[in-house]
Amino acid sequence: MTEKKPHIIIFNPDQWRGDVMGHLGNPAAVTPNLDRLVEEEAVSFEQSYCQNPVCTPSRCSFMSGWYPHIKGNRTIFHMMQPDDPVLLRTLKEDGYFVWWGGKNDLIPNDADFSQYCDVKYEPPKSKVSLAMEANWRGNPDEPGYYSFYGGNAADTQGLEGFVDYDWGYINGAIEQIKNAPDDQPLCIYLPIMYPHPPYVVEEPWFSMIDRSKLPERVKPPENFEGKPSMLKGIAEIQDLGEWPEDKWDELRATYYGMCTRVDHQFKLVMDALKEAGIYDDTAVFFFSDHGDYTGDFNIAEKNQNTFEDSLTRVPFIIKPPANIPVQPGRRDALVELIDFPATVEELVGIKPDHSHFGKSLLPLIRGEETEHRDAVFSEGGRLHGETHCMELEAEDQQQPGALYYPRLSLQRQEGPQHTKAIMCRTKDYKYVQRLYEVDELYDLKADPQEVHNRIHDPELADVLSKLKDRLLTFHLETSDVVRLKSDARF
Repeated sequence: MTEKKPHIIIFNPDQWRGDVMGHLGNPAAVTPNLDRLVEEEAVSFEQSYCQNPVCTPSRCSFMSGWYPHIKGNRTIFHMMQPDDPVLLRTLKEDGYFVWWGGKNDLIPNDADFSQYCDVKYEPPKSKVSLAMEANWRGNPDEPGYYSFYGGNAADTQGLEGFVDYDWGYINGAIEQIKNAPDDQPLCIYLPIMYPHPPYVVEEPWFSMIDRSKLPERVKPPENFEGKPSMLKGIAEIQDLGEWPEDKWDELRATYYGMCTRVDHQFKLVMDALKEAGIYDDTAVFFFSDHGDYTGDFNIAEKNQNTFEDSLTRVPFIIKPPANIPVQPGRRDALVELIDFPATVEELVGIKPDHSHFGKSLLPLIRGEETEHRDAVFSEGGRLHGETHCMELEAEDQQQPGALYYPRLSLQRQEGPQHTKAIMCRTKDYKYVQRLYEVDELYDLKADPQEVHNRIHDPELADVLSKLKDRLLTFHLETSDVVRLKSDARF
């Protein structure tokens, strides 16, 4: 008799920093449901890293097991093509009933979604509006206009659709779980919007964060000395350097409140699995695509080619089905999001029909191993002349005043700001190679906030040499993939 395949929940919040969880020691984070899950029956990978710090490239990577450079998935307008491997399609072809509710940011909007899922769910139109009225941003001449700050939803006009957006998909997923097919394993893919800015959330979550417990915000070095020009350029245009600290506290507390709301929504989905009697038969994956600066370095939001842990470190929690041994709790092994599809493949018993670079996390989950990777990698940016990588398609964001103008205006320039770059991070050091400007090197034990670039420090010359060699090896190992099916030659 064939062993029954587990149901799969892929709970995928957008832009959740890896440090905003209570069980990882953040005193201001209110995530009781995730914390309880990790304490009792799941594993939280506290050193998990995305392969690109913005949405589409990261999703293309964790759905394929490919690093972004394999097929050039380096912008939000370069998505997975029909011949590219996507885990959702693999699961569907393996007999899963695949339900997809939430963001796309993975395949072109005009693609045939029926190849990837049985249901591409859309809730009632009243719950699917991302329309934003400009008046929530305040006066264009005042600091804070580019802050993405909305605050308490009850006091913020113009973001009602954004606040409601995820609820339709959460409720749709719960209904699907209640009506799961009896003869098929179920895969629920929930790529929700929160805590992606604008930073706005309704009660009770807005008031649940104790502002006095917020960790210290990371301040930039004087004149951004040693930091990449993209970081400095965004900070100058956003013009938040003189923002009062109590304003930053409100912005960060609102973001934390958004995470708390997601924690609550996660519990609702888990409760639905239990009520349907399939919780023990379900593998649950909770992870974000990338992080968010949330005020670190005087910046809101994110960008494509800087790699501080604020952006590249993400939550990654796995609850296996009950038939898989698990030693619950935290793991400090270095892991990458491309390890997600490899883990699913081992759980389900799928042999992938493409070469990829993920490594199953089940040995760590079972407690058989303590180490996984000696280094993790993230990459982004573009070459000079790659105008097709400037995201000029976002026409409404190209002029001063547009919400994303600070970042996109720099992406259009042919200076060093949008340079192609890559991060190599070990447990103790981080090296970032930048094509058109000074590289970065951080001693993470002495400087965990990555403020002091020591690329020219002779005391770290040996470390730098080893990291450069490790990066060269990485490029050699991952420079291409060869199709598993050979061509007829004779």
